[in-house]
Amino acid sequence: MTSAHAEPLPASTAWYVPLARAIPAVALAIAITFSADHSARLGLVTLASFTLVAGTVILTSSLLSPHRGIVRTLSIAQGAVTLATAIAAFVATSGGQAYFVFLLTAFAAITGFIELYLGLRSRGRDASSRDWVFVGSLTALLALIVLLVPPAFSQPYTGPDGVDRELTASIVVVGLLGAYWAILGVYLVIAALSLKWSNKDYVAATAAVQQKED
Repeated sequence: MTSAHAEPLPASTAWYVPLARAIPAVALAIAITFSADHSARLGLVTLASFTLVAGTVILTSSLLSPHRGIVRTLSIAQGAVTLATAIAAFVATSGGQAYFVFLLTAFAAITGFIELYLGLRSRGRDASSRDWVFVGSLTALLALIVLLVPPAFSQPYTGPDGVDRELTASIVVVGLLGAYWAILGVYLVIAALSLKWSNKDYVAATAAVQQKED
């Protein structure tokens, strides 16, 4: 995501980290899209699955990162919160709509603002900053939109097949989560490829500078 005339920037995030987060996001977005069940239980199971993979990837890559400082510290915190969400969702998949909304909004608000803060403070210094800003903003926005859905929302409607159905808060929130994962997954695939190319450009530019100095 670096312009053609801009100086390549180092990236504190390996390109495979966003790719590893994208895979479960895309898979779960597809699963929700083709599932007739949009219950809170499905929401908790899919949330647990995503956060388990994403949290493991973020936490492991942060702990193994050679970089030190606030970026590594906050990334470790983000990974820990994400894994804690996975545990909380797995142990209470029958927790109901209120529990699902609480867990989802808490996860999205905390990790979203962490990632947004990392992106804003790293602008112009880290090739990952633009991706952090986008993903952080998208995740924080998810928390806000989910909170705006009335818990008792219920809207009867007639489907295309003429069958009477009911649109509930659970269906809306799970649908929003699926849409979030679809957008997130596509963006992170692009981000991973961009980081891979950016890292190659940075290594090449650094090598050229060293050759000139020698």
